[in-house]
Amino acid sequence: MPVESGSSAAARQAKQKRKSHSLSIRRTNSTEQERSGLQRDMLEGQDSKLPLSLRSNLLDLFSQIEKEFENLYIENLELRREIETLNDRLAAEGQSFEGTDLAKGALKTKASHSTSQLSQKLKTTYKASTSKIVSSFKATTSRAVCQLVREYVGHRDGIWDLSVTKTQPVVLGTASADHTAMLWSIETGKCLLKYLGHQGSVNSIKFHPTEQMALTASGDQTAHIWRYMVQLPTPQPVADISQQQPCDDDVDFSDKDEADGEAEGPNDCPSVRMATTTLRSHQGVVIAADWLVGGKQVVTASWDRAANLYDVETSELVHSLTGHDQELTHCCTHPTQRLVVTSSRDTTFRLWDFRDPSIHSVNVFQGHTDTVTSAVFTVGDNVVSGSDDRTVKVWDLKNMRSPIATIRTDSAVNRISVSVNQKIIALPYDNRQVRLFDMSGVRLARLPRSNRQGHRRMVCCSAWCEDNTSCNLFTCGFDRQAIGWNINITALLQEK
Repeated sequence: MPVESGSSAAARQAKQKRKSHSLSIRRTNSTEQERSGLQRDMLEGQDSKLPLSLRSNLLDLFSQIEKEFENLYIENLELRREIETLNDRLAAEGQSFEGTDLAKGALKTKASHSTSQLSQKLKTTYKASTSKIVSSFKATTSRAVCQLVREYVGHRDGIWDLSVTKTQPVVLGTASADHTAMLWSIETGKCLLKYLGHQGSVNSIKFHPTEQMALTASGDQTAHIWRYMVQLPTPQPVADISQQQPCDDDVDFSDKDEADGEAEGPNDCPSVRMATTTLRSHQGVVIAADWLVGGKQVVTASWDRAANLYDVETSELVHSLTGHDQELTHCCTHPTQRLVVTSSRDTTFRLWDFRDPSIHSVNVFQGHTDTVTSAVFTVGDNVVSGSDDRTVKVWDLKNMRSPIATIRTDSAVNRISVSVNQKIIALPYDNRQVRLFDMSGVRLARLPRSNRQGHRRMVCCSAWCEDNTSCNLFTCGFDRQAIGWNINITALLQEK
């Protein structure tokens, strides 16, 4: 009986405190409009070079921050009261024991467990509220410097890879699971040419450094080299899609937003059906291919656990690069040196050196714990690797023993790309997000994604084209579309 009366009294006391505190909150809320009005009056009276609209926007943001922290403070007080009530109750229950050491130990354990649970709840609440505040700032930043410019729609299945030509005319190329590769006008979004030579999924596309030739890898166990000729249409005015629909990074897609039926492809698009050169030495799916510097040789990566080096003119196999224990996932060549990097499901990537014609060396790097989805060179002396283990690592070619930076993410990373001039890493994720980081691992921005724009499925690949004034970053995914983005790199680096 004494224990029950003591706990009920404590409960009544806590309830009265919460009630009186809730009354004080109401009084505070009733004066918010007056306080807001006073603050705006003070803004107008202050001498500042910032426009009044911008200052007003900042005021609103800081008001939101103040409210969030006020709510956190209130929750903190409530949790403290609950802890005090629980401790009083446990102390009263402890009196019913006979004062033995066993009772004291049980009481201490129970109190410690309950306090730990409340402490964890407080941390979780604080972290969630703080993340919401930070998210609002990042959303504002992303909308300002990252804008969706154009969507390239026409494939009947997911798009695995995309690339931009290095010669004039500059066009966008996409490789799709619908067995086709397409060339697009960047400015108009119109399909200029369709390649129909493969009998399986087209898994990658890369363009010759100086000629109008494309290299595609396919699930039909071949890689094709084919020539193209396109004529660019008259550019149309670019519609600012970001102004048509507010951009909320945290709005998610539902599966019903995407039509289940097949998209109507561009029927009036010219087509190429025959390859100039067919490379046939693999015994499995050819998952990727790339041109070596100079364009006289190409390298292919396959699920048969080998990468092959071919001579373009003769289509003969020069080297078979073996050593990976599982299927290859990607290959990439250095832009200025005869270096190749291959990645694999065996959690490693390998660096192959062909700079000395008489001998080629290989180095194995074991920096990941799951499939290495891609590893790419930068213009300088770095390699950037991404993995299904949800990490991206930056390596120095001069010292590959350990990464110089590690980016930890919340989703598996697919085929990444690094901008040439500013070395900004664009990361496409399984969770439909695309984020930008610098080489030191600092997050710069997240591309906008809402119910009206962005990718609806896994984002498979990203590709930079910094010289293009309208779209300087491209992404593609399994929602059957490629997207052209305009990234204000100068503003992005200033806000860093």
